This record gives sequence, structure tokens and C-alpha cells, in this order.
Amino acid sequence: MASLRHNADPQAAYLDAARACILDVGWRRTTLTEVARRAGVSRMTIYRAWPDMPAVLGDLMTREWGEVVIRAVAQADAALDEKATAADRIVAEVVGTTRALRDNELFVRIVELDPELLLPYLLTRRGRSQEAIAGHTAGRLREGQADGSVRKGDPVAIARALLLAAHGFVLSAHTMVDDEVGEDDLDRELEHLVRSVVAG
Repeated sequence: MASLRHNADPQAAYLDAARACILDVGWRRTTLTEVARRAGVSRMTIYRAWPDMPAVLGDLMTREWGEVVIRAVAQADAALDEKATAADRIVAEVVGTTRALRDNELFVRIVELDPELLLPYLLTRRGRSQEAIAGHTAGRLREGQADGSVRKGDPVAIARALLLAAHGFVLSAHTMVDDEVGEDDLDRELEHLVRSVVAG
């Protein structure tokens, strides 16, 4: 997951400030001026880093989702024993990452206040984080094809199909939860779904 890693740089504090703004007041009410104020720098300092708030948001989401995925993958892998196959790792990583993204406070805040921000990544184009996640999953699928735990097929296409399936469990799981079905029940079904996709 090296492609998802966030390396410390001078802009990190500015992204922290933007994150705090969005958590407090939402995307629509967050301005570059407010980000600068919270970061303790001039407005021009922020403008030199990003031309507008959409650019800030793109970098913030790439950093945020990347860090969430890295932690979720590490936790999923740590919970498996040494006999785990690549298919086992894919299942654990997809389910763990889906749960972590769904519970992330920035993600929850965006869904609550500004869900339209996510639409381009669902309807128009893939984002940098989606590309990195799909790339990591395709690598895992190749490992599984090598150890025999994953069916034959184009690993890139399979990875993208898994990403499409996971979108629903991240974005819409709450619409399927009630007194009969809980999030844990849905996550168990996601486990079965992912395993059936990778094992064939």
C-alpha cells in the first residue's frame, strides 16, 4: 500500500486545518480564508498551495482515505495467522476497510452534510484513493492466483468489481439496517460475497 502512504510535508498542517473546518461546519461553509486562519498562516500561503477548496478537498480525501485503508489493511492482516491464503487476506482486508471507511468521522460528516461531494467518484470518474485501493487489491489477487486460492481471471477487472461492490456497503449500509438486520450481519454477507467473487 505504499502508493497510499502520506508522507509528512509542509502542507500537512493545512490539510489538518481543512479537516477540522469540515468537521465543524461542513464543506459549504469552509473557505480557504478559514483554513488559513485555523492553520495560523496567511491566506496567500494557502492559495500558493491550492487554487481553490475543491483542490484542497481532493488532497484531503486522498490523504484521509489512504490512511484509513493502510490502518485497516494492517489490522486485518495482523488478525490472520500464518496459514492464511491470499484469498483470506483479500476477504479480511475488503471487509475491514469497508467498515473503517464507513465509520470514519470525516466520511460520516461529508455524507451527513455534503453527500454530493462523493458523486463524481461514483458517477463520473475514479479518484486517486480508488485507484490505489484497486491496485493493491489486484496485487493481492495475483498473489492468490499464484497460491491457488483465487480463481483465474483478470485481476484488475476482479479488483474493480470488488470495489464496486464495496461502494454499496460503505455508502448505503445504513439504509439496510433495522431491527432485523444489523451492520454486523451485512458485513458477514460481504465476507461471503467477496469470497465467492475471488474463489469462483
